[in-house]
Amino acid sequence: MNTLSYKTVSANKKTVNKEWVVVDANNEILGRLCTKIAMMIRGKHKPGFTPNVDCGDNVIVINADKVRLTGNKFSDKTYVSYTGYPGGQRFISPKELMAKHPERVIEKAVRGMLPKNRLGRAIYGNLHVYAGAEHPHAAQNPKTI
Repeated sequence: MNTLSYKTVSANKKTVNKEWVVVDANNEILGRLCTKIAMMIRGKHKPGFTPNVDCGDNVIVINADKVRLTGNKFSDKTYVSYTGYPGGQRFISPKELMAKHPERVIEKAVRGMLPKNRLGRAIYGNLHVYAGAEHPHAAQNPKTI
């Protein structure tokens, strides 16, 4: 029996193969779309996944302003932030957030699905969200999903 064929291969920064992927959010449900995006950013869809290495793809999300929320969540859900000052707790609904910054709804959902540590913060940099159908990453020749 050849025991050399059973070695576990762990990816590292140099051996990882990162790709660029375009995801169209047009008429997609927010949570279902973001779980797929979070898995691609993390690299869990690859057979050589290593939990302590950034081995995921760079994901470009277009048409973020056309994403859907089911039920009454578009008006009833609230995002909470804190300014750091006494009485500085702020609440905003997805309806108000979509009017001001439509890409932040997807960014907040994906960020909540990533690890809460240094690696999670680094992986979050591989996400690029745009409200319209245009993106400035054409030079990377991204694949469309």
